[in-house]
Amino acid sequence: MLPSNHTDCAGRMARRKDCDVSSKLVITSVALQDHIRRNLLEPEFLLSDPLLKYRSKTPSRQRGKQKDVQRAELPEEREYVLGPPPPPPTLAQRMGLVAPPAGRLSEDQWTRVKTRSLQQRESEQPCSICREAFCLQPQVLQSCSHVFHKACLQAFEKFSGRKCCPMCRREQYETRVIHDAARLFRNQCAARIQAFWRGYIARKWYRNIRRNVCPKDKRLRRKFYAAKVTQRGTGDCAICLTGLCGPDFSLHQGRRSVMLSCSHIFHQRCLDAFESFAVAGRATCPLCRSTYYKKLI
Repeated sequence: MLPSNHTDCAGRMARRKDCDVSSKLVITSVALQDHIRRNLLEPEFLLSDPLLKYRSKTPSRQRGKQKDVQRAELPEEREYVLGPPPPPPTLAQRMGLVAPPAGRLSEDQWTRVKTRSLQQRESEQPCSICREAFCLQPQVLQSCSHVFHKACLQAFEKFSGRKCCPMCRREQYETRVIHDAARLFRNQCAARIQAFWRGYIARKWYRNIRRNVCPKDKRLRRKFYAAKVTQRGTGDCAICLTGLCGPDFSLHQGRRSVMLSCSHIFHQRCLDAFESFAVAGRATCPLCRSTYYKKLI
């Protein structure tokens, strides 16, 4: 038989082992319960609430105002990662019972992701969700190098009920706001404006040339001088200083007009009389002194 003191020591050691095992089980269960509450349930879900209600620290209107203020403070062309920073590791993760969460991507990793997206020309193509061009609308880049509208991605995550890429079905991705499509759209608009301006200048220069320079072709020259006469209008004959048209000088009175190739107009009788008094073999225009071809009008 063992002495009484040895029996007491063995009993105390057994009770201590049982206490250690039970305490480890309690700590493990508490750690797993805390991990489930933080990651698998809603962030504002309380197990102690008998009605399973959500507790909100700030009203929804105030939260919306705070988000608007934060967005207003951000510069337009600065790229930033959406979403809050990852929460601290839970007790279960620190104890090694659950795998720890993946850390955030560094700037070098985001640079490689963006380079891959530029090589695939994701920003030049329309959004894969709504099939519309990005233009100046907010644009987001995922860690899997796919690009979507910010509103389209948020709507997709809301109605799908989980965070999954619409293209490659990758889960647990990060989202970053970029402005590549906006810069491409501005460059395209600037190039289009420059092309329209160059076309306007070229058309204006061509119209000016056609208005002031006489063409060499005979038909085009006649049209050119006819347009000149139309623009100038009919006035007085430079020889007799009377009107070229009107009720006093109608066609039945024989006062027909003639147009010269230099776009000057005279009465036919006045020009015939001027030609009869010409000293040289061929008469010249009474106004510009150039040789001409005439046509009755």
